[in-house]
Amino acid sequence: MVQRTRFDDNECPVARSVDAIGDWWSLLIVRDAFDGSRRFGEFQRSLGVAKNILASRLRALVAGGVLEVVPASDGSAYNEYVPTAKGRDLFPVIVALRQWGEAHFFDPEEPHSDLVDRRHGRPLRPLEVRAADGRRVGPEGTQVHKVGEAGGE
Repeated sequence: MVQRTRFDDNECPVARSVDAIGDWWSLLIVRDAFDGSRRFGEFQRSLGVAKNILASRLRALVAGGVLEVVPASDGSAYNEYVPTAKGRDLFPVIVALRQWGEAHFFDPEEPHSDLVDRRHGRPLRPLEVRAADGRRVGPEGTQVHKVGEAGGE
């Protein structure tokens, strides 16, 4: 069996984040948790993923502190998976992926699901990256200071 490359001790925050999430199934599980899925069966029906893969990804997300297992909200014997504070901090990542997908993988007239503000029922504004002074910045307006470089972490 091929050993997966680990990045949990890498100096790059992106590499560590990718290592923590693991794969696309994990991001889709987190997406579904934001959409209200709580139980194993709900995730399985929504995603159509094999039960063994789902169980493995849920265990990893719990072990990584992204989801936590809590008693069922209806008092039944089941457990539910809910995002932790760490997991809720993934919300902007999910929104960014959604907005990127809407912009680049759908024809203008092609229907797709919409993420809307519950209070007003309107679509969210596109996410923007802003400097400390409020300016919008893109990749050309940023630079990474690597560990050990002047001004680095």
